Amino acid sequence: MKRFDPRIIIGLLLLLGGGLALAQTLGYLENVTGYFWGGVFLLGGLMFLAMLFGGNWWAAFPGFTLAALGVVVLLPESLDELEGAVLLGGIALSFWYVYFSNRASRWWAIIPGGVLTALSLLIVASSFFDEYSGAIVLGGIGLTFFLVYITAPVERWWALIPGGVLATLAAMTVATERFGAFESGGFFFLGLALTFLLVAVLARMRWAYWPALILGIMGALALVNLMNIANYVWAAILILAGGFMIARAFMRRT
Repeated sequence: MKRFDPRIIIGLLLLLGGGLALAQTLGYLENVTGYFWGGVFLLGGLMFLAMLFGGNWWAAFPGFTLAALGVVVLLPESLDELEGAVLLGGIALSFWYVYFSNRASRWWAIIPGGVLTALSLLIVASSFFDEYSGAIVLGGIGLTFFLVYITAPVERWWALIPGGVLATLAAMTVATERFGAFESGGFFFLGLALTFLLVAVLARMRWAYWPALILGIMGALALVNLMNIANYVWAAILILAGGFMIARAFMRRT
């Protein structure tokens, strides 16, 4: 039995596309070219996705990408602002499929999958919640690294650091608009302190207690300024330091 020649399908598609283009040129149909190419991309994507049933996990990349591209082409003009979100979301789906098809050895797919998902959400958020778009993308990428940590806490403890830093930066984008730059810096230092504290507690890295302590003190001092009592605190620190030095001097004489 002869194998089916894929050139037959390609030839039929070319004939169909040529006929539709001619009908559009003659004025019998409208926007046929867009529907044709949208259908071609969708069909191509579905053909690659069908290969997933045979264990060809790599087919997820062209499959989901072509399918998303077909959806983008077929989207109505009223949803043009979401084209980028649909395309990036489709590519993100390919990475999520690769991860869930073999979570043990393909954990790396979480990172590009999470980043692309966050970028897709950023496009949607910029249309409806523009002021929080920065927090959404940074928080989404930070959540991606927390997911990497959860998959193997002992081996991937390092993911807590980029996850905590990005989550802190996400909070900073909101805090900067409501408070001053110096005061929002206090939230930044406290967020970093919490990040290293998580490393110390969850990953049992004792060295992380020191940066957590130093950053926590810096964050507390910055927040003191937010409460308009910075001058009192600094005055108390200077008085206590001066009194301590004088007391030490008299104790040495005696």
